[in-house]
Amino acid sequence: MKVFVNCSNHPSLKWSAAQRTAAENYGKIVDVPFPAVACDLTDTQLENLAERVTAEILSQKPSAVMCMGEFVVCFRIVQKLKAKGIKVLASCSERRAIEHVGQDGTVRKETVFIFQGFREY
Repeated sequence: MKVFVNCSNHPSLKWSAAQRTAAENYGKIVDVPFPAVACDLTDTQLENLAERVTAEILSQKPSAVMCMGEFVVCFRIVQKLKAKGIKVLASCSERRAIEHVGQDGTVRKETVFIFQGFREY
C-alpha cells in the first residue's frame, strides 16, 4: 500500500477536500507531527531531532512526504528523505486577506489559504 506522510503542524483531518484528494493520489495519508523546535538548540541537537523525525517518517514506508515546519529542521529532513529516494513535497496555496471594519473603526483581518497543489523540493 502506498503512503503519503504529512509531516507538518496541520493535521490532515483539518485539510480541505481538495488537499486530501491531492495527497491521496500519492497514497493513504499518515500524519507525523512536525516537532516544536526550541530556539536554543545546538547544531547537534537540531541534527538529532531531524534524524529522529526522519526515522519516524521512514518507518511508515512513504511513497511521498509533505514536509513543512521550522526551516532548518525541515531542510535537514528533506535532504535526508531525498537521499533515500523519497519524493518530498510542500503544499502550495493562494493567500487571501480580508479586512473587516467594525462600526467603531476597529479592523479585524482574516486570512484564508486556498490549496492549489503540491510542489516538489
